[in-house]
Amino acid sequence: MSDATLHMTDRDPDDFSVQIADQVESFLVAVTEVAKGEEPDSVVPFLLLEVSQLLLAGGRLGAHEDIVPDERYEPDPGPEADVDQLRENLARLLEPVDVYSEVFDPYEPRTAPVPARISDDLTDVISDLRHGMVHYRAGRTTEALWWWQFSYFSNWGSTASAALRALQSVVAHVRLNQPLAALDGLDTDQGMGDDTLEIEAGRVMVEEIGGPLGMRPVV
Repeated sequence: MSDATLHMTDRDPDDFSVQIADQVESFLVAVTEVAKGEEPDSVVPFLLLEVSQLLLAGGRLGAHEDIVPDERYEPDPGPEADVDQLRENLARLLEPVDVYSEVFDPYEPRTAPVPARISDDLTDVISDLRHGMVHYRAGRTTEALWWWQFSYFSNWGSTASAALRALQSVVAHVRLNQPLAALDGLDTDQGMGDDTLEIEAGRVMVEEIGGPLGMRPVV
């Protein structure tokens, strides 16, 4: 057992940093397992659960006071782990609901929906979380917390939130018996240009939310 592992096992389970690291580690392990495709029929609900739990950790980081790193410059965490295979596996498992429409900034006036992929979102989040985990496992706890908090605000928080909305929508459509036939053609791998894809994504989103205010009667 390495010194870093011994250091981690000695940490107080009630400590804020340990709790956040445990939630991050749980997400990393769970999504990696899901991507193996051993239970393809459960991929979406499993991911819905895991992203929801991760965002609880994100909410705690967001509500926490600003975390100040011990050093002025970030220690080199080494090369980033490759996530291409993970992304490809998730994209394959999530087809055809992988691509969805998202409004990048809900507070930006007249922001048009843009196409996004759940598989891209999840691997982007995982890259951020792994970066912080390298610091944590090396005993640089404050650096890890700073990175997770900073990247929560700058990237993985909004990215995970967007993926969660998409996953929740898929589950809701299935449980409410509302087919998503309109999404069958919303795919970035069919030679569709970015402009065309954005227009198509916007059209589908408008149809789904039923108007500019997203209000429609419950049937």
